[in-house]
Amino acid sequence: MTITITAFERSPDRGRGLARDMRVRWALEEVGQPYEVRLVSFKAMKEPAHLALQPFGQIPTYEEGDLTLFESGAIVLHIAERHGGLLPDETNARARAISWMFAALNTVEPPVFDHSLARILERDQPWYEQRLRALEESIRKRLDSLSARLGDADWLDGAFSAGDLLMVTVLLRLKSSNILDEYPNLAAYVARAEARPAYQRAFAAQLAVFQAASSG
Repeated sequence: MTITITAFERSPDRGRGLARDMRVRWALEEVGQPYEVRLVSFKAMKEPAHLALQPFGQIPTYEEGDLTLFESGAIVLHIAERHGGLLPDETNARARAISWMFAALNTVEPPVFDHSLARILERDQPWYEQRLRALEESIRKRLDSLSARLGDADWLDGAFSAGDLLMVTVLLRLKSSNILDEYPNLAAYVARAEARPAYQRAFAAQLAVFQAASSG
């Protein structure tokens, strides 16, 4: 059964690998599963056909046979559970890796994502500077804890896992600011992940979509 995912026809991240289909592409590359991509416009994302797959009108979605999934974290977990390479075999290590997946999405991502949105959507508002300072303080609290836990290890808990994959996709949003540079071990952690061949293949595939849309 062919795996089909959806992605932006014209990604607002301008090919920087930040759109959430990147997580799914990367996971599929890590486990060696081929996939197809159906590109959707912003208009199509709000139409009934797409809303039947993703009730909130977002991307990505995942289709395989009679299975349809939405939410990038849930899709990555499904891929990791179905195929070897993203979750440890040992029961406790597997549970810890899944805990890191939830930590990336529920603890670290919210202030990081709000920060990136504020820099785009709220720059002209009178509360912008105060809002930015509050978000950056929240981000640093999370990164302080994450940096301390990672220490000088390569990955969060032994070998690279789906927990690292999701955590890195969150931290990548900070590259356009100077915050990540304050944490050399986290910057190195992100760089290690970006150097993985599976990441490189996923990034190139997503970038090619943006480049094709820009030249059209």
